This record gives sequence, structure tokens and C-alpha cells, in this order.
Amino acid sequence: MLVAIPDVLTPAQVREGRALLEAADWVDGRVTAGHQGAHVKQNRQLPQASEAGRKLGETILAALGSNALFMSAALPLHVLPPTFNRYGAGEAFGNHVDGAMRFLPNGQRMRTDLSCTLFFSAPDEYDGGELVIDDVFGSKSVKLPAGHMIVYPSTSVHRVTPVTRGERLSSFFWLQSMIRDNTQRATLFDMDVAIQRLGAEQPTHPSVVQLTGVYHNLLRMWGEV
Repeated sequence: MLVAIPDVLTPAQVREGRALLEAADWVDGRVTAGHQGAHVKQNRQLPQASEAGRKLGETILAALGSNALFMSAALPLHVLPPTFNRYGAGEAFGNHVDGAMRFLPNGQRMRTDLSCTLFFSAPDEYDGGELVIDDVFGSKSVKLPAGHMIVYPSTSVHRVTPVTRGERLSSFFWLQSMIRDNTQRATLFDMDVAIQRLGAEQPTHPSVVQLTGVYHNLLRMWGEV
């Protein structure tokens, strides 16, 4: 399930974020790559200890915490602090799969169920640099407006195509969902969207309460906390 989350950040937040990113010191992105990724990763990344990254990451997490579409699609249990990368001309990230486990700041291990990319560069600022995600229905090419985000299963093979003009700035991070299984998570998301639509059109319809009960019973059945 690929879900685009529009307007995670306001235009003002994007401008402030870009100013922080432009002034920050960057390092070779391969410093955080695993054995697989090191062979195909050509980009730059903010160091883990970057103050600019910490500040901007807090802004992103606060925005996501109040984003109903994100909460419905991801059902997050643990979210890693966002990290940041940039791609200039000739830089790319070849086919890879994200590592299954990461460590939270407190040292707790978490499973990566969903990967997230939040764009800081507008599509017309660079050529190439598409995020290409392979799923059961084929390859999907993603290049969203600044401030928008894509959420997709971390089990997917994906890549960033070479940038041929301009520069691509983005944030990327992972989360563990309360729902481990992608199909179950997609089912709950579709049901939640349908319940909200029915509730808006027919707020007193008895099926709203009934379907809401089914949703929460499935969440109890499948959920991990």
C-alpha cells in the first residue's frame, strides 16, 4: 500500500526547513548504509548528531502527530526520528530494501514496517531523482510537491533515479505500525476511509456505529502494542 500524504508541512515550514538544510554540514550518505546499500548509494546525508536535523525532525513529527490521514494509514507504534538527504547531479540510490530492524534513541529495537519520504524540493527544481517503488502491481514513480510525503511498505524494493539537474532535498525515516501485516493494515485503512465518508454523508446512519465497532474489533484482533 502506497499512500501519499499531502501538505504534511506548510509552505512556511518548508521554507524554514530548507534554510536549516542549506546551512547544515553534510556527509557522505554511505556512512549509514548497510552492506547492501553501500554499493549503490551515492548521496549526502545530515549526520545523526546534526542540530538542524534534530530541530527539523521535531517539526515533522509534531505535524504528523496531528495528521489524520497519516495516522489512519500508518497506525504508528514507534517512529524513528527523521533523517535528511540530498542528491545533486549524478547522485542516485540504486535498488535496495530497507533493513528490517532499527534502534530508537532509547536503545529499544524496532521493526521497520513502513518507510516514509518527505519532499523539501519542488518537482520543477530538479530533473530525475524520482523515488521508484516496486510492488505487486509494478513500479510506481513518485515525485511529490514540497511538503508532501509518501508512505510505503519497507519490504518493497525501491530506488532513487539519478538527478540530472538541480538538487533534491528530502527527509526519510521509518516506523513500526501497530499492524504488522501490510494487507491487514490496508484493509483497516480502506475501512476507516469508508466509515469517515459514510459518517460525513449520513451521520445518523446506524451502520456508522456498527462499522466503527467492526473496525476497532479488527484492530484489537490484529494490533500489537
